[in-house]
Amino acid sequence: MLKIFEVSPRLRQIFDWLIIIGSVLICLLVLPTRLPGTELLGIRPNWLLIWVVVWSVKRTPIQGAIAGIALGLIQDGMTALDGIDVIDGFDYTIPIDPNNPIDNVSLSYPSHIWSLTVVGIITGFIDKKRYIQEDFISIALIVFGGAVISETITAVQYSLQGIRNVALVWTEHQRIALSSAVISSLWAPVIYYPLNRWWEFKKEKEQSS
Repeated sequence: MLKIFEVSPRLRQIFDWLIIIGSVLICLLVLPTRLPGTELLGIRPNWLLIWVVVWSVKRTPIQGAIAGIALGLIQDGMTALDGIDVIDGFDYTIPIDPNNPIDNVSLSYPSHIWSLTVVGIITGFIDKKRYIQEDFISIALIVFGGAVISETITAVQYSLQGIRNVALVWTEHQRIALSSAVISSLWAPVIYYPLNRWWEFKKEKEQSS
């Protein structure tokens, strides 16, 4: 089957878009799903963040930012519906400050656009030749750092809104950030390996043609 893509650049490009869209859809489908072995202290992998890192690791910061904005918009559309808070794929509500009206909570959910965009830009700036090796450890470390940055940006947004108790927000942030970073980095190869293999194959054929 791969021989078809070797002789048809147009078909190869179409298949590339199908893989990109299909992989994003798979991440969206598993985001709210409780799969065996994918939870740590109640926290599930941030699949969209993993995808943004995998996409951005061998691309420019601008391309990483575009991916972060696009997936951030999609994730915002899937979360905080009808006043139910869903943070990075797991149901969780940070304690609300009793001095503020609860009715405003559903309208105050932090946007994922900021966190995913920042992670995409930072990943795009990493010196690929110096720091990125063809192994899962490098990707896992980047995902680990990206998850910590992402959860920190979310906590900052909660703090600036003033609806939740700031002290409780940052107390919970330590548990959420570390758990999300660990579980996301462990599952990062599941997304990285097939996508990277395809993109390497596509790049090799484009250079030889």
